[in-house]
Amino acid sequence: MRTFFCVVDLHAITIPHDPANLAYHTRNTAALYLACGIDPQRSTVFVQSHVSAHSELAWLLNCITPLNWLERMIQFKEKAIKQGEQVSAGLLDYPVLMAADILLYQADLVPVGEDQKQHLELTRDIAIRVNDQFGSPEQPVFRMPEPLIRTQGARVMSLADGSKKMSKSDPSELSRIELLDSPEEIQKKIKRCKTDAGRELVFDDPDRPECHNLMTLYQLFSGQSKEAVQKECANLRGWGDFKNLLTEAAIAHLAPIQARYREVTAEPRYLEEQLHSGRERATVIAENTLKHCQHALGFLGR
Repeated sequence: MRTFFCVVDLHAITIPHDPANLAYHTRNTAALYLACGIDPQRSTVFVQSHVSAHSELAWLLNCITPLNWLERMIQFKEKAIKQGEQVSAGLLDYPVLMAADILLYQADLVPVGEDQKQHLELTRDIAIRVNDQFGSPEQPVFRMPEPLIRTQGARVMSLADGSKKMSKSDPSELSRIELLDSPEEIQKKIKRCKTDAGRELVFDDPDRPECHNLMTLYQLFSGQSKEAVQKECANLRGWGDFKNLLTEAAIAHLAPIQARYREVTAEPRYLEEQLHSGRERATVIAENTLKHCQHALGFLGR
């Protein structure tokens, strides 16, 4: 099985950004991919903007995608309200670029959170439209991708509000745990996270989103089953004991990732070599798909 991991720096500029930090955050994300266990010898890790076929295919798909398909995207509506007059055409067009990211590599499975499922459905709609208009049942232009959604942790919620998704764009750093947070930062964030008045710790109570979210986080950090977590937490004496348990599990889970991250970033040349190699491998496949799509649409070959 071939796997592709793309650092989506083109997507990053769909909201206001600081150009002085873009390259740093791009390298940082790539280093975290490797630190989390992605093996560059078995997987292709690359930077989105380094493979120009992403932008080129996005334009072709733009000219085929109806505007009303994009206007109904929930994430665009939510972010457009927050950004007001600063909202860009790029934010509206984000899902088309995402479709290009996926379709370029003729992906079978796409790991996504529940909040991105609508975008993947749009990708499938675009693929169907292109295949119907420019391909044939025997020779489709694009393969149909399927979503790969985890049973647990498909949608991790904010530490400050259990009804909202945990997000890096949230202005409050207390709303999220970041992979490189120190033990002290993790402890502070969990200590201050929002809870409720209930004493019993349970999953799946729709009236207690914070409780469900924190229990799910503990399940993910500890690597236990839902049943094991429920049993372990049954005898705790309220939120204070649970927060200590969650803090210890979070620190222990992130420690090896942080150690590997320090190793990766200690040798910048190593990271650059992996991204260069990933770009070359990704470009071969992406260019192949792009040429196939251009030919199907009737463009004059180069």
